[in-house]
Amino acid sequence: MTETTEPDVPRTRIFADLTPLRTSPDYRRLWFGNTVSWVGQGMTALAVSLQVYDLTGSAFSVGLIGFCSFLPLVVFGLYGGAIADTVDRRKLGLVSAFGSFALSVTLVAITVAGVERVGLLYAVVALQAVCFALNSPARSSMIARLLPAEQLPAANALNSMTSTTGGLVGPMLGGLIVGWWGYRAAYGVDAVTFTASLYAMWRLPSMLPDRGENPAGAAKRASVMDGLRFLGTRPNLRMTFFTDMCAMVLANPRALFPVVAVLWYGGDAKTTGLLVAAPALGALLGGVFSGWLGRIRRHGLAVLFAVAGWGTAVAVFGLTRQLWLGLVFLALAGAADTTSMVFRNTMLQAAVPDEMRGRLQGVFIVVVAGGPRLGDFLAGSVADLASPALAVTGGGIVCVAAVLLLALRWPRFARYDAQDPQA
Repeated sequence: MTETTEPDVPRTRIFADLTPLRTSPDYRRLWFGNTVSWVGQGMTALAVSLQVYDLTGSAFSVGLIGFCSFLPLVVFGLYGGAIADTVDRRKLGLVSAFGSFALSVTLVAITVAGVERVGLLYAVVALQAVCFALNSPARSSMIARLLPAEQLPAANALNSMTSTTGGLVGPMLGGLIVGWWGYRAAYGVDAVTFTASLYAMWRLPSMLPDRGENPAGAAKRASVMDGLRFLGTRPNLRMTFFTDMCAMVLANPRALFPVVAVLWYGGDAKTTGLLVAAPALGALLGGVFSGWLGRIRRHGLAVLFAVAGWGTAVAVFGLTRQLWLGLVFLALAGAADTTSMVFRNTMLQAAVPDEMRGRLQGVFIVVVAGGPRLGDFLAGSVADLASPALAVTGGGIVCVAAVLLLALRWPRFARYDAQDPQA
């Protein structure tokens, strides 16, 4: 094994490590393009929700938007991962990004033409989810080919800032643009922002999956089942998904924010907005102050601590009755989630052979898409049967207990060493 040095990660680093942006022009373009397009997507997501509500006056109709995106993400997440392990990932990323661009242009055309059909908006949302499910495994699989292994934690921290910035800034800008200039302007800005992602993909080199010692396998279409079987033989990789499910299913209070805003804090919709924004702000700060992550070698142990930290912060949030204190613990939970995401993604990139990376990233999409929605259902059910406090605090405690049990069941996960990644 070659000696590993860390000249670009000073021991005193606090802020995000920008080394991947400095050393790789391809990654730099990809990161910038994704950041801009995520903001545009956040704008469109809010604009579609507002337009559906304007057309129907129904909260249920707005809720159906999430359902329209959920099913394509689950189905095409797995399938998209298999495609990413079969074809040139650059071409797949380029085609799927162009599809998202075309759908944004379609939304502009619909509003300019004055077409007021909710079903058409649902169809566009579903197709956007398909494009994302095809694009994400290809894009995520490329990063390990663009950067050396020691820069992957820094790159994933930067990527977390991309998605969080889009989730925070996009809806805020979308609300302002819709209020000032209408829906067509928001959709038009989204279409323009996608050109940055298209340009980044266009400039990338060809990136066929690396078949290693089996180049003849390049002609064989990658199988979803082969990817799942591979995952079944890799306990450390399975643990990255199990731990995330502990957090997102057992201790996910977001569905209860409207309820606790009123019952606990005597607030209103503005209070709910603060509760929604707090974890996202914490996640963003976790990315900004992520410089220390590059010095961590025991990635599995870091994931266990981060998920346990998420559960603890959520449990304490359930005990708070002062708004400022509740927001602090939600922000701490968001920061812990960023730490967990950085190391889980790094393990999926470093410990997986290139020919399997797309399929494992597809599984990642399914878990990320499905886990929070199962968590919403569980939290709502427990709150209805018992109380919101029990749902939130009890969920956090159960999350911590489940992580401890998983750590005892698979002790190798805590010993995972980034310098010798074993799946």
